[in-house]
Amino acid sequence: MKIYDITLPITPDLIVWPGDPPLQFTRPYDLAQGDICTVTRLSLSAHTGTHLDAPAHFIPGGAGVETLALSTLIGPALLVEAMTATALTADVLAALPIPPGTERLLVKTQNAARWAAGETSFYEEYVAVTADGARWLVDHGVKLIGVDYLSVAPFTELVEPHEILLAAGVIPVEGLKLDGVPPGGYQLVCLPLLIPGSDGAPCRVVLLGD
Repeated sequence: MKIYDITLPITPDLIVWPGDPPLQFTRPYDLAQGDICTVTRLSLSAHTGTHLDAPAHFIPGGAGVETLALSTLIGPALLVEAMTATALTADVLAALPIPPGTERLLVKTQNAARWAAGETSFYEEYVAVTADGARWLVDHGVKLIGVDYLSVAPFTELVEPHEILLAAGVIPVEGLKLDGVPPGGYQLVCLPLLIPGSDGAPCRVVLLGD
């Protein structure tokens, strides 16, 4: 079995969303300083690195991370490539080889090369799902959509795609590291931190293949 870890490493130089608190790592206890153990303290947004969104992120009164079904976060998934797309519109999605009945969809775009290159500055023109693309996903029964930058929605169109997806119960998984992963069918395992009431959570995400 081939295991692809598609999680971004959480490091001090990891790109964060503009305006989000910066990542902070401290060691209140450190063996190197003569303490009895080493303890690392982290300060970070719930939407850091590879993470998912819960309805509470954009839906007033929406549910938190603890309500998301593990049966959606674990199961067969399809990875497709849209390497020339500048946006994941309904027309772009309709042209991809996505069989009927696909419930977990991951889309690899030109964003993947940015993580592979080790970029440390936020890029506003990342490829993402437009509002009509979000409606296409809902209409075609997709329950989980995975993307390879820090938001499922474009920088200039943040609200509507999120609202469409989250109101329909579609789980966006954002910040996937898809460089080097070939398209095809996999078993997806996406496990968010269990933070009751939170609008999102960092995840460890892997794909299992033959």
